[in-house]
Amino acid sequence: MASITLGGNPIHTSGELPKVGTQLADFKLIQNDLSVASLSDFAGKKLVLNIFPSIDTGTCAASVRKFNESAGKLENTAVICVSRDLPFAQKRFCGAEGLENVINLSDFNSGEFGKTNGLEIVDGPLAGLHSRALIVVDTNGTIIYTEQVPEIADEPNYDAALAVL
Repeated sequence: MASITLGGNPIHTSGELPKVGTQLADFKLIQNDLSVASLSDFAGKKLVLNIFPSIDTGTCAASVRKFNESAGKLENTAVICVSRDLPFAQKRFCGAEGLENVINLSDFNSGEFGKTNGLEIVDGPLAGLHSRALIVVDTNGTIIYTEQVPEIADEPNYDAALAVL
């Protein structure tokens, strides 16, 4: 269980992020067209998983914008934004913002991605949503970087995550 904060108040996650050097667990997340995406859909690509509570908060939106800006410059890399938002909200946000370089995937139906990766917030006002975290994976599915952002209102360390690519 990771201890993080929301507005300086302690909250907890369901576990710890997966360890660097381990394989990212397969996932089934929902795309904007309601089809299912899994890890195998991205085989042979490096992945930056930008995970957050909700696209409709300022910090979460800022992270999607920032990674959209960077993603177009990354070779053989997919930037995947994961939240428990409905796919319709994710699509609306990116459409309104003109963001085309990130892939939004939703964990709305089961939250299994969050539970498997120790990201589910288990107490406080955001219980059931995902914590703010980054997981970077190489072309073999091996985790090469993780960051559990200690204060939910803070942005992740973009530079550190992109530097491992």
